[in-house]
Amino acid sequence: MAAALPKASRGGGRRRRGRSRAAPMAEINVTPFVDVMLVLLIIFMVAAPLLTVGVPVNLPETAANALPTDQKEPLTVTLAADGRVVIQETETPPDELIPKLRAIASERGDDKVFLRADGELPYERVVQIMGALNAGGFRNIGLVTDEGGPTFDGTGR
Repeated sequence: MAAALPKASRGGGRRRRGRSRAAPMAEINVTPFVDVMLVLLIIFMVAAPLLTVGVPVNLPETAANALPTDQKEPLTVTLAADGRVVIQETETPPDELIPKLRAIASERGDDKVFLRADGELPYERVVQIMGALNAGGFRNIGLVTDEGGPTFDGTGR
């Protein structure tokens, strides 16, 4: 049978402090920083499209300048290509449009409303909704368009 032999110690149990001390590391590890930044980038890339109004509308293009906006969120009414009427993000039946607009106008101090209408809709339908907005108490109606349309002075496309 084999007997266990005690291990011989090589340094007598003492550590030499002067020679075995590692020099301080002068490099910065940027890997965690890059990981956090990439995660934030992905979060913002996913969240940014969700911040817009969720009704897809093919807006007509015009050369008009953008209207100045106030600090608070403006009221937006959207006319989709399929005829749906959407106030902010809530779909509203046409027969309930004027009563709902009157209720909104009584709560808001501002009579400004932005109308987003699909470019494929007939002009008559857009004017009907503008009349409903006027009857609902909104006299300041701004039509929302995309930039880059014709300028009628020969400088546009």
